[in-house]
Amino acid sequence: MSQLPLFAQTGETVLVDDARGRIVYTPDFVRVDVARAWFDDVRDAVAWEAQRRRMYDREVDVPRLVGHFRLVPESARLPAAIRAAARQVIAATGVAFTSVGLNFYRDGCDSVAPHNDHLDEIAPGFPIALLSLGATRRMTIRAKAAPRRVIHVDLAAGSLLVMSYETQLHYTHGVPKTNERVGPRISLAFRVRPAAAA
Repeated sequence: MSQLPLFAQTGETVLVDDARGRIVYTPDFVRVDVARAWFDDVRDAVAWEAQRRRMYDREVDVPRLVGHFRLVPESARLPAAIRAAARQVIAATGVAFTSVGLNFYRDGCDSVAPHNDHLDEIAPGFPIALLSLGATRRMTIRAKAAPRRVIHVDLAAGSLLVMSYETQLHYTHGVPKTNERVGPRISLAFRVRPAAAA
Protein backbone atom coordinates (compact mmCIF):
# COMPACT_ATOMS: atom_id res chain seq x y z
CA MET A 1 0.00 0.00 0.00
CA SER A 2 1.28 3.46 -0.90
CA GLN A 3 1.05 6.08 1.83
CA LEU A 4 0.31 9.70 1.01
CA PRO A 5 3.69 11.40 1.49
CA LEU A 6 4.27 14.38 3.74
CA PHE A 7 5.95 16.38 1.00
CA ALA A 8 7.14 19.80 2.10
CA GLN A 9 5.56 22.44 -0.10
CA THR A 10 5.34 26.10 0.90
CA GLY A 11 1.87 27.09 2.04
CA GLU A 12 0.56 23.54 2.19
CA THR A 13 -2.69 23.13 4.16
CA VAL A 14 -3.86 19.82 5.59
CA LEU A 15 -7.66 19.80 5.19
CA VAL A 16 -8.30 16.25 6.43
CA ASP A 17 -6.03 13.91 8.36
CA ASP A 18 -7.84 11.20 10.27
CA ALA A 19 -8.91 7.56 10.06
CA ARG A 20 -11.10 8.42 7.05
CA GLY A 21 -8.24 9.75 4.95
CA ARG A 22 -5.94 12.66 4.24
CA ILE A 23 -6.43 15.67 1.97
CA VAL A 24 -3.66 18.22 1.42
CA TYR A 25 -3.98 21.50 -0.50
CA THR A 26 -0.96 23.39 -1.86
CA PRO A 27 -2.03 26.70 -3.47
CA ASP A 28 1.33 27.65 -5.03
CA PHE A 29 2.42 24.28 -6.35
CA VAL A 30 3.11 25.75 -9.83
CA ARG A 31 4.22 29.34 -10.52
CA VAL A 32 1.47 31.59 -11.90
CA ASP A 33 3.24 32.18 -15.24
CA VAL A 34 3.82 28.43 -15.71
CA ALA A 35 0.19 27.64 -14.83
CA ARG A 36 -0.98 30.21 -17.39
CA ALA A 37 1.23 28.74 -20.12
CA TRP A 38 0.12 25.19 -19.29
CA PHE A 39 -3.54 26.26 -19.39
CA ASP A 40 -3.12 27.69 -22.89
CA ASP A 41 -1.24 24.61 -24.12
CA VAL A 42 -3.71 22.10 -22.68
CA ARG A 43 -6.76 24.07 -23.85
CA ASP A 44 -5.46 24.19 -27.42
CA ALA A 45 -3.81 20.75 -27.65
CA VAL A 46 -6.57 18.49 -26.27
CA ALA A 47 -9.37 17.14 -28.48
CA TRP A 48 -12.07 17.96 -25.92
CA GLU A 49 -15.09 15.68 -25.81
CA ALA A 50 -18.65 16.73 -25.01
CA GLN A 51 -20.38 13.78 -23.35
CA ARG A 52 -24.01 12.91 -22.70
CA ARG A 53 -25.22 10.91 -19.73
CA ARG A 54 -28.49 9.22 -18.85
CA MET A 55 -30.19 10.87 -15.87
CA TYR A 56 -33.38 9.19 -14.75
CA ASP A 57 -35.55 8.98 -17.90
CA ARG A 58 -33.58 11.21 -20.29
CA GLU A 59 -30.15 11.95 -21.69
CA VAL A 60 -28.49 15.21 -20.67
CA ASP A 61 -25.26 17.00 -21.56
CA VAL A 62 -22.40 16.53 -19.11
CA PRO A 63 -21.78 20.12 -17.92
CA ARG A 64 -18.09 20.28 -18.85
CA LEU A 65 -15.73 19.01 -21.54
CA VAL A 66 -13.48 16.04 -20.84
CA GLY A 67 -10.30 14.35 -22.02
CA HIS A 68 -8.01 11.54 -20.93
CA PHE A 69 -4.43 10.38 -21.51
CA ARG A 70 -2.36 7.42 -20.36
CA LEU A 71 0.96 8.55 -18.93
CA VAL A 72 3.33 6.35 -20.87
CA PRO A 73 6.78 7.55 -21.97
CA GLU A 74 6.27 6.53 -25.58
CA SER A 75 2.97 8.40 -26.01
CA ALA A 76 3.43 10.90 -28.82
CA ARG A 77 -0.12 12.19 -28.24
CA LEU A 78 0.63 13.56 -24.77
CA PRO A 79 0.76 17.39 -24.89
CA ALA A 80 4.02 18.88 -23.63
CA ALA A 81 2.30 20.78 -20.80
CA ILE A 82 0.67 17.61 -19.46
CA ARG A 83 3.98 15.75 -19.67
CA ALA A 84 5.69 18.57 -17.71
CA ALA A 85 2.87 18.74 -15.16
CA ALA A 86 2.98 14.97 -14.64
CA ARG A 87 6.73 15.10 -14.02
CA GLN A 88 6.30 17.80 -11.38
CA VAL A 89 3.38 16.08 -9.62
CA ILE A 90 5.13 12.69 -9.64
CA ALA A 91 8.35 14.23 -8.28
CA ALA A 92 6.49 16.03 -5.46
CA THR A 93 4.27 13.14 -4.38
CA GLY A 94 6.56 10.19 -5.07
CA VAL A 95 3.64 8.44 -6.80
CA ALA A 96 4.09 6.97 -10.30
CA PHE A 97 0.74 8.11 -11.72
CA THR A 98 -0.31 6.24 -14.87
CA SER A 99 -3.19 8.33 -16.20
CA VAL A 100 -4.59 11.84 -16.23
CA GLY A 101 -8.25 12.76 -16.60
CA LEU A 102 -9.07 16.28 -17.80
CA ASN A 103 -12.09 18.46 -17.08
CA PHE A 104 -12.62 21.77 -18.88
CA TYR A 105 -15.03 24.08 -17.05
CA ARG A 106 -15.83 26.75 -19.63
CA ASP A 107 -17.70 29.08 -17.24
CA GLY A 108 -19.73 29.05 -14.03
CA CYS A 109 -22.46 26.92 -15.62
CA ASP A 110 -20.05 23.99 -15.95
CA SER A 111 -19.73 21.78 -12.90
CA VAL A 112 -19.25 18.29 -11.51
CA ALA A 113 -21.75 16.83 -9.03
CA PRO A 114 -20.63 15.51 -5.63
CA HIS A 115 -19.04 12.10 -6.14
CA ASN A 116 -16.19 9.84 -5.18
CA ASP A 117 -13.93 8.28 -7.78
CA HIS A 118 -15.01 4.88 -9.10
CA LEU A 119 -12.97 2.48 -7.01
CA ASP A 120 -12.51 0.09 -9.93
CA GLU A 121 -10.69 2.89 -11.79
CA ILE A 122 -8.04 3.63 -9.14
CA ALA A 123 -5.46 1.28 -7.67
CA PRO A 124 -6.06 0.57 -3.96
CA GLY A 125 -3.81 2.52 -1.64
CA PHE A 126 -2.79 5.21 -4.14
CA PRO A 127 -3.82 8.88 -3.90
CA ILE A 128 -5.44 11.13 -6.51
CA ALA A 129 -3.77 14.47 -7.30
CA LEU A 130 -5.75 17.36 -8.83
CA LEU A 131 -3.80 20.15 -10.51
CA SER A 132 -5.83 23.29 -11.30
CA LEU A 133 -5.17 25.65 -14.22
CA GLY A 134 -7.09 28.78 -15.16
CA ALA A 135 -9.80 30.47 -13.11
CA THR A 136 -10.32 29.73 -9.42
CA ARG A 137 -13.28 27.46 -8.69
CA ARG A 138 -14.65 26.27 -5.36
CA MET A 139 -14.63 22.57 -4.53
CA THR A 140 -16.93 21.21 -1.83
CA ILE A 141 -15.79 18.13 0.09
CA ARG A 142 -18.34 16.34 2.28
CA ALA A 143 -18.03 13.43 4.70
CA LYS A 144 -20.46 10.63 3.85
CA ALA A 145 -21.17 9.75 7.49
CA ALA A 146 -21.19 11.46 10.88
CA PRO A 147 -19.48 13.59 11.85
CA ARG A 148 -20.64 15.16 8.59
CA ARG A 149 -18.00 17.81 8.07
CA VAL A 150 -18.11 20.02 4.98
CA ILE A 151 -14.99 21.66 3.58
CA HIS A 152 -14.94 24.38 0.92
CA VAL A 153 -11.63 25.00 -0.84
CA ASP A 154 -11.02 27.55 -3.61
CA LEU A 155 -8.80 25.79 -6.15
CA ALA A 156 -6.53 28.48 -7.55
CA ALA A 157 -4.44 28.35 -10.72
CA GLY A 158 -1.31 26.32 -10.09
CA SER A 159 -2.70 24.64 -6.98
CA LEU A 160 -2.49 20.94 -6.14
CA LEU A 161 -5.04 18.99 -4.09
CA VAL A 162 -3.96 15.49 -3.05
CA MET A 163 -6.56 13.06 -1.70
CA SER A 164 -5.62 9.69 -0.23
CA TYR A 165 -7.33 6.55 -1.50
CA GLU A 166 -9.29 6.28 1.76
CA THR A 167 -11.00 9.63 1.17
CA GLN A 168 -12.82 8.10 -1.81
CA LEU A 169 -14.48 5.69 0.61
CA HIS A 170 -15.50 8.31 3.17
CA TYR A 171 -15.90 11.66 1.35
CA THR A 172 -17.46 13.09 -1.80
CA HIS A 173 -16.04 16.02 -3.75
CA GLY A 174 -17.59 18.24 -6.39
CA VAL A 175 -17.38 21.61 -8.15
CA PRO A 176 -20.80 23.29 -8.01
CA LYS A 177 -22.21 25.72 -10.54
CA THR A 178 -21.84 29.39 -9.66
CA ASN A 179 -23.68 32.57 -10.63
CA GLU A 180 -20.45 34.53 -10.27
CA ARG A 181 -18.62 35.54 -13.42
CA VAL A 182 -15.70 33.16 -13.64
CA GLY A 183 -13.27 32.39 -16.43
CA PRO A 184 -12.46 28.94 -17.80
CA ARG A 185 -10.68 26.34 -15.66
CA ILE A 186 -8.96 23.05 -16.52
CA SER A 187 -8.32 20.36 -13.93
CA LEU A 188 -5.81 17.55 -14.39
CA ALA A 189 -6.66 14.53 -12.22
CA PHE A 190 -3.69 12.22 -11.86
CA ARG A 191 -4.43 8.59 -10.92
CA VAL A 192 -2.79 5.20 -10.71
CA ARG A 193 -5.07 2.90 -12.68
CA PRO A 194 -5.37 -0.81 -11.85
CA ALA A 195 -3.66 -3.06 -14.39
CA ALA A 196 -7.05 -4.28 -15.66
CA ALA A 197 -8.28 -0.70 -16.23
CA ALA A 198 -5.08 0.65 -17.78
